[in-house]
Amino acid sequence: MNKEREVPVRIVVRRKKGGHGHHGGAWKVAFADFMTAMFALFRVLWLVNQSSDVKSAIAGYFQDPLGRADEFGSSILPGEGAQAATPRPLSQTQVIDLRRDRLRQLGEELRRRVGEIPELAALSQNIEIELTAEGLRIQLIEDSSGTFFQSGRALPSEAGRRILALLGQELGRLPNQVLIEGHTDARPYSGTGEYTNWELSADRANAARRIMQSAGLQPAQLAGIRGRADRQLRDPADPYSARNRRVTIMVLLSPEQLASVAPVSAPPDTAAHDPEFTP
Repeated sequence: MNKEREVPVRIVVRRKKGGHGHHGGAWKVAFADFMTAMFALFRVLWLVNQSSDVKSAIAGYFQDPLGRADEFGSSILPGEGAQAATPRPLSQTQVIDLRRDRLRQLGEELRRRVGEIPELAALSQNIEIELTAEGLRIQLIEDSSGTFFQSGRALPSEAGRRILALLGQELGRLPNQVLIEGHTDARPYSGTGEYTNWELSADRANAARRIMQSAGLQPAQLAGIRGRADRQLRDPADPYSARNRRVTIMVLLSPEQLASVAPVSAPPDTAAHDPEFTP
């Protein structure tokens, strides 16, 4: 009797059909916010590294994106707040600042280009690039072995030719005037005859000019070629130091400053020695 009353236990297994359940779209919104934030971050980082004129242009766009400020004013509210967006000319100081910023970027680009050339990267301590009140000054500084010019001669070395050609190529793309100067140390020229440090410094400046012009520097860019001899020593405390021997390329800041750069003529013997000499 008990066996007849026992109810068998049945286990029912129900299998789910179909794919995964719907998880919702909240993650998409979070991911979109993350991508927007990253985009904004990269745009800010890009803008921080731009020059002053680029920043001004971007600011002007956001102030008047449709370029219709002349018709409706620069204010988004009608009435007394609307102001006509009349172009304001830049002051002389602002223009000079923009040009200085461009020259600063040029100096950084030249340092990068020099570092990419193994033969020149090893001589980076002999190449000085700095921004001064007059413009961008590039100095090729010699050492006792004759880095850029053969010792006692106006004949450039292979490294000298390469760096001068690079400078001529880069500076030829600019509207700036270029002044090239040659310098020697205070040790008298050891050669015979009337050839002195005056001729040597002027001939080296002229040799630099010829190489730079053949690489792209425009003749109209030349503001002058000067032989300074030992009149502007880099190291006055050691007038015989090899580092006083150098060629200086000055990228002048603006045409207005040319008036403040008094022309210096070379001695008559220098002009006679090199017919291409242009004081």
